[in-house]
Amino acid sequence: MSSSTAFPGQSPLAETAPLSLCAREPHVPADRLVAEMVPPPRFDSVRFDTYVPDPNQPSQSEAVTVLEGFAAGLGGAHATGSGRRKWFGSKKPAAPSGPRGVYLDGGYGVGKTHLLASLWHATPAEPSLKAFGTFVELTNLVGALGFQQTVRTLSGHRLLCIDEFELDDPGDTVLVSSLLSRLVESGVALAATSNTLPGKLGEGRFAAADFLREIQGLSAHFRPLRIDGEDYRHRGLPEAPPPYSDEQVTRAAYATAGASLDDFPRLLDHLAKVHPSRYGALTDELGAVCLTGVTAVPDQSTALRLVVLADRLYDREVPVLASGLPFDRLFSDEMLNGGYRKKYFRAISRLTALARDAKGLVAQ
Repeated sequence: MSSSTAFPGQSPLAETAPLSLCAREPHVPADRLVAEMVPPPRFDSVRFDTYVPDPNQPSQSEAVTVLEGFAAGLGGAHATGSGRRKWFGSKKPAAPSGPRGVYLDGGYGVGKTHLLASLWHATPAEPSLKAFGTFVELTNLVGALGFQQTVRTLSGHRLLCIDEFELDDPGDTVLVSSLLSRLVESGVALAATSNTLPGKLGEGRFAAADFLREIQGLSAHFRPLRIDGEDYRHRGLPEAPPPYSDEQVTRAAYATAGASLDDFPRLLDHLAKVHPSRYGALTDELGAVCLTGVTAVPDQSTALRLVVLADRLYDREVPVLASGLPFDRLFSDEMLNGGYRKKYFRAISRLTALARDAKGLVAQ
């Protein structure tokens, strides 16, 4: 490739070697974790009117209508007054009656995160009074701040949005359920999403039942909202591109500004040394992630770490170029049929989308 040749996202000729994720060991202060509880870059500009409902799925249009009304109802003063703690004077007002939260129930790629982020944007409150994060990020926040400080930090908020509420870990589920109970008492409105398995959308209401059972004390505060449909990331799009050669991936990494280049097995080893709460910082300012020698993930602990990294890359719209196995062969049949299968299917879907985004980085 000559120095005068460039492809979309590439500099004519990289003057330095690519970055390496394996060389990064970021340390993230707790206040950054709080400040970053906003919709990720991929969802900065989404709004209800940019959501395109499938005309064959009326539940999608209904969800927009319900959520617009929910956001409008969150205007005005905080449910406990003004959002500021009152130390003297009148008795604390009771929390509003009726559902104070919504639960978006549906399969992969039907736009639940788009709708959740749109709700965050549409809620009439300052960004500092709204929080948005995944279930994993919320548990990481509790780990960084401690339970009581997390309650104090979030209790003055108007809205807390939790994407990808997980039911896999009973301990974490109980922890977050306790946190949400305290926040509801403070008048914080809640919104959450979770996933049903691909091919089992007809059983989606069981997912809602599972969710509400796991948060028994909060059941009355959530209105389950069913969203039917197929994965938009694959709707009318070609199949995921096949893996490239090691040489193609390496050349693209050297030619792409801000790209990283790592051997996949080494990266998996490195992820074990970095707490998942830091995976967002691990991907700071990346233009692309280039991986050589992708192989099947060897065990479940490694697989779960890879899922978190895939989520952070997808949130930040970082294309992923790889050689080796295609991404739909990352996880064994045993993993895909086990208790964490929802996470693995989500990771495959998102990495496939990022692989499509990376096609323009390779010389044709």
